[in-house]
Amino acid sequence: MTLPPHFDQKSQSVDTQTNIGHADKVIIQTSCSASVLPIPHQIPPPPLDFTGREDDIKGLLEQFGQGTTITGLRGMGGVGKTALALAFADKLKDRFPDGQLFLNMLGTSKSPLKPEDVMAHIIRSYLGVDASLPEQLNGLSGLYRSVLSGKKALILLDNAASREQVESLLPPPFCALLVTSRSKFALSGLAEKDLDVLPLEDARKLLLEIAPRIGDHAEKLAMLCGCLPIALRNAAYALKEKPNLSLEGYLERLGDATKRLELVDASFSTSYDLLTPELQRLWSMLSVFPADFDLAGAAAVWEMKEMLAEDALGELIRWSLVDFLPSATNEGGRYRLHDLARDFAESRLDEADSETAKLRHAEHYIVVLARAKEIFKQGKEATLKGLQLFDQERANILAGQSWAERNLEGTSAVIDLCKSYPNAGVYVLDLRLSPREKIPWLETALEASRKSYDRSAEEAHLGNLGLAYSNLGEPCKAIEFYEQALKISRDIRDRRIEAMSLLAMSISYHSLCQKDKAFSLAQSALEIFEQIESPHAETVRQKLAEWSE
Repeated sequence: MTLPPHFDQKSQSVDTQTNIGHADKVIIQTSCSASVLPIPHQIPPPPLDFTGREDDIKGLLEQFGQGTTITGLRGMGGVGKTALALAFADKLKDRFPDGQLFLNMLGTSKSPLKPEDVMAHIIRSYLGVDASLPEQLNGLSGLYRSVLSGKKALILLDNAASREQVESLLPPPFCALLVTSRSKFALSGLAEKDLDVLPLEDARKLLLEIAPRIGDHAEKLAMLCGCLPIALRNAAYALKEKPNLSLEGYLERLGDATKRLELVDASFSTSYDLLTPELQRLWSMLSVFPADFDLAGAAAVWEMKEMLAEDALGELIRWSLVDFLPSATNEGGRYRLHDLARDFAESRLDEADSETAKLRHAEHYIVVLARAKEIFKQGKEATLKGLQLFDQERANILAGQSWAERNLEGTSAVIDLCKSYPNAGVYVLDLRLSPREKIPWLETALEASRKSYDRSAEEAHLGNLGLAYSNLGEPCKAIEFYEQALKISRDIRDRRIEAMSLLAMSISYHSLCQKDKAFSLAQSALEIFEQIESPHAETVRQKLAEWSE
């Protein structure tokens, strides 16, 4: 018999789950559990305008033919690491019939992807999104290697942060790992390739492939762009999309930008200067997204109707300032900013717009988190959809909560966000965050509850902190929080929470072999549950019977 659900669930239950507090033991039965999952083919094709790099690809293929299975592409931002990695992976895909997996490691963000998140993604790519995973890293690592064992799979980890982020992800034999990174780090068995800017001839070819009208100006434009692929593409697309734009005037403008900006900054500045002031402001506000986002997210941050947001995004896509990732059905899709584009956009965002955008972002993604919870609660196939929604928006949800936490001393709106984020994601957070990861959320929510003098929320977060520490195997720490929740529940006469606190404390004392104390507390909990006619009374009776055996 397990502990009743969260203190803040108002006695609600979910048909497809067992005890929410013990997420590592939850098993979700769905129709897809018994079906054969498709082989994952997650690596996108190379860009259609990919040009040059023949010698780089040839060298990588030669290394690979000599037994290299771990390849690292390194270099400055915007140099084309990802494009080359995608082209190289496209050459290798037939050698890996058991799957090609792709993850953006978010290495240049404030919250790089954790190795355990990568393992979880790859495991679920083969076992299904409802696969139950070990909480401990050792168990997760073992399952990760077991799932890949014997398979011929290619894993592309794009934009890695460090050796520490990648080292534990080295796959077993017959698999290959391809890593791109802006930073240079050593890794045992890694065949390193430091990527430079394009040779001048390849840079010219890229410009003319995109915008043939550049003609004889291609060499000069390539040199002004420093032969950096991201700068070349932005410049060429600006000229292609604006046939009335004077080549000579454009080159002069780009020349002026290089005098006052760094090379990469100049390439974005060129396209940025062609935007209307309003589009400049809107694009800069998109820098609040740490990863890809959907139309609703952009509309929320811009506080405009989705139809108008879609038009604005379309303009930004034209200027190659936003990438669009169509869905598999071509209905809708996701948007994203290149890391360098995000850095540039953020530098152009004034403080007032920055704070407004971050607040709107945090407010939107708490709603998304709550929606994932509500979908999950419907059970059966909807359970998986709720988890998928959280997985898709995980980076944005975590960023929203993190921003609110950092600004807890701010407005009442921010305090409310901090107080509400954990409750918005109950059920889903139990399956996607470990107790150790949930504790900072709950501690922040507890502080916010005290700041707003919300004693009901305070007792709920105290109880859930106790539950988190109980799941970590720290019953003494758990009891401290249960006792605080018990005191508040008696102060505000919340009989349900009083009984749940007593029961939780009894279980913790029983784990400490203090059986008399455990029995006494459980009996007190049973009396209250019977008085308020709670279904948890039967839970306590079974627990007492179990302890009496």
